[in-house]
Amino acid sequence: MTSPIIHRVTTLDLAVRPIAWPFAEERGAEIAAHFAEKQRERPKIWNGRVLLGRDAVFTDGHLAATYFETDFASFLAWRDWGFPDKAVFNGFGMGALRASDGAFIMGEMAQHTANAGRIYFPSGTPDLDDVRGDTLDISGSVVRELEEETGLTAADYRAEPDWHCVVTGPTVAMMQVINLDLPGHVARARIEANLAREVEPELSAIHLVRGMSDLTPSMPRFVTAFVEQQFASR
Repeated sequence: MTSPIIHRVTTLDLAVRPIAWPFAEERGAEIAAHFAEKQRERPKIWNGRVLLGRDAVFTDGHLAATYFETDFASFLAWRDWGFPDKAVFNGFGMGALRASDGAFIMGEMAQHTANAGRIYFPSGTPDLDDVRGDTLDISGSVVRELEEETGLTAADYRAEPDWHCVVTGPTVAMMQVINLDLPGHVARARIEANLAREVEPELSAIHLVRGMSDLTPSMPRFVTAFVEQQFASR
């Protein structure tokens, strides 16, 4: 696996353009068959529209990239088949929830989701709801995912201005530290209460990470790399 590289940036310039994706067009039949198999395993996943990136450039605290629209089935096949198109990356926002006592708060994805059992911060592959004009609004995506997954709204936290962009091969996780004025156990209980009110929540459990010993193999490398850096800087 490629060693993670973390870029700290202050501005994001993410243009959305109508770009054809040869991978999706040339392997359409295979992609459809793959998605049908995945739906048999997890009937709740659906083939919505998502956004993937290309041409990422980091310069002087700035990230510029171009995004294009595709379907979730094509994204899933590209991911599951080992990222055959190396020019494309999966770039998404993550709200790195940090409690007032320093604990990081992560969610475990429910069994009906495409990432069942994985543990990470609230996030999601960008979709058309995150587009403003011809620009991808990652800040808005973070706010949306936080509310959808945890019930927390912008009034509940303070988002830090910088982004920690963790690059691991074809993945760029744009992490924004989200500070809560609640200790970890209280924040976890609040999120758990919100999940209990939902018919089919995206998360099945809430985990507190207070130190390196709380990191597990169920957490993606881009998450553990970010947390390791944060603990090292304390």
